[in-house]
Amino acid sequence: MPILRALLAAPLVLTLLTVGSANLPSEPHLPAASSSLSRLVVEGPAPAAALLAHEGAPGGVERYESAGAGIGADDRFRAGSITKTFVAVVVLQLAREGALRLEDSVEDHLPGLVHGRGRDGSAITLRALLTHTSGLSDYTAALPASDPVFTGTAGPSAGPLTPTAAVRAAVARPPVAAYGSYAYSNTNYVLLGLVVQRVTGRPYAAEIRHRVLLPLRLTGTSLPGSDSALPSPHSRGYHRSPVDGRLREVTAVDPRIAGASGELISTLRDLDRFYAALLGGRLLAPAELAVLLDTRTAGGAYGMGIYPQRLPCGTTVWGHNGLIAGSYARTAATRDGRHVLTFRLNADARPGTDLEAGLLAAEFCPPARSEGG
Repeated sequence: MPILRALLAAPLVLTLLTVGSANLPSEPHLPAASSSLSRLVVEGPAPAAALLAHEGAPGGVERYESAGAGIGADDRFRAGSITKTFVAVVVLQLAREGALRLEDSVEDHLPGLVHGRGRDGSAITLRALLTHTSGLSDYTAALPASDPVFTGTAGPSAGPLTPTAAVRAAVARPPVAAYGSYAYSNTNYVLLGLVVQRVTGRPYAAEIRHRVLLPLRLTGTSLPGSDSALPSPHSRGYHRSPVDGRLREVTAVDPRIAGASGELISTLRDLDRFYAALLGGRLLAPAELAVLLDTRTAGGAYGMGIYPQRLPCGTTVWGHNGLIAGSYARTAATRDGRHVLTFRLNADARPGTDLEAGLLAAEFCPPARSEGG
């Protein structure tokens, strides 16, 4: 599978039930989570993996674990489509301020951009973009598999894909779903980035810095724009060839291919802090947070820049995952944000569904009690 074509593949669980309440575990689950983390390396998805869990209020207990060599607790890494949660927060804040409405159409803010192939921007709302129910094709599917950006080695001869060009490439393709039906598409969040710039007069990256990164002091998080290098400290990122299984380094990537759909660089600690703050009500008012977490529009699969996953023990966790050249990351948190976990791989390989679910269950599900215990 091309690396950036799966910039963030669809969420792992697409049919989820109602939100479950989750109490903090009464004892640490690190040994079980550590075992699951080791399997991610032993079974081959990536050379190394790491996790950071946080329990309790700010200043609570942190637990770090790693498997494999060459990965560190403070590494900067590409977070891929976890970017979408940050973008959704900014859009909802702008809605609160009256700069836009979720029922505004794309045409209201970006006239003439979405037109053709059965799609009309005047009939697509910002709410549909946020919930992936616009039906728009994913622009990454329009790029040829031979394009250098898929290997993470885009050079001077490969010009950057602008947001406008990305949208036009998507609109030129047939819709992937009927309007109102859930179909994950990176194009939706590229459009939201353009809308944010149109209504604020500043790039979406500047709004994320002003509204999220600075208030939460997320000093390890950045939106690199055209800078292909990772800030220090960082580990190397790898791509495993589907042909011969060999690893090739893809640490340097032109992030403009991802843009508002996935350019974020962050750390384990910053992502834990961001989701804890978001779900703890520090970025959105209760009514706005309820809108963010409302999955009804997407049939239970997705809220706005965030999705739920129901674990075997009945606990539901909220978060996002991100897949981009050289990196896979996943953050999950309880509904109140008091228990959060971020794990990452230093390769663009998604772990098996069972492996990932097992790691989350080991962290968030209470340990089984023996009879009479």
